[in-house]
Amino acid sequence: MIPSLIHAAIVHFPIALLICGSLAILGYIHRWPQVELRIVGWWLILSGWLTLLAAIISGIVAQGGLPPEAPYRRVLNWHTGSGLALAALYGALLYQGWRRAIRKGAAKASGSDSALDFLMAPGRQMAECASARKRRGLLTAQLLLGIGLVILSGWLGGQLVYEFGVGVR
Repeated sequence: MIPSLIHAAIVHFPIALLICGSLAILGYIHRWPQVELRIVGWWLILSGWLTLLAAIISGIVAQGGLPPEAPYRRVLNWHTGSGLALAALYGALLYQGWRRAIRKGAAKASGSDSALDFLMAPGRQMAECASARKRRGLLTAQLLLGIGLVILSGWLGGQLVYEFGVGVR
């Protein structure tokens, strides 16, 4: 009973943090390119990912006390799978962002100013724009998929609680 209470208390944090962080990053790349919005978005996603890991661990521990042949097992498996997919998706996003930040820091440390290089080389300018557009499209797709997975996982968790009474008794 205690693990299901812990899971129920934790799950709302990754839902809120991941959705808000994703929306902040989407707002940054499509509408309001304010550096503060990008920073807040990535910190929300990092916090959401860490609390997601806690929710996954507490959910797996709580799942150990459930009967193996329960009528809700299929919904539970989809809920678990969507949580693990969320951890992989947002973990990959964080890793990609971290690698880009490291590369940017290394370029600045070596004395290369990528903004100045971008303006000085018109031939590279088109390639840089296409590459940036492609990265922005990929990031948008990943964030929208993440929001969709958060909603799906929350909906499946709601089904487990409100339709099957899992963790309520």
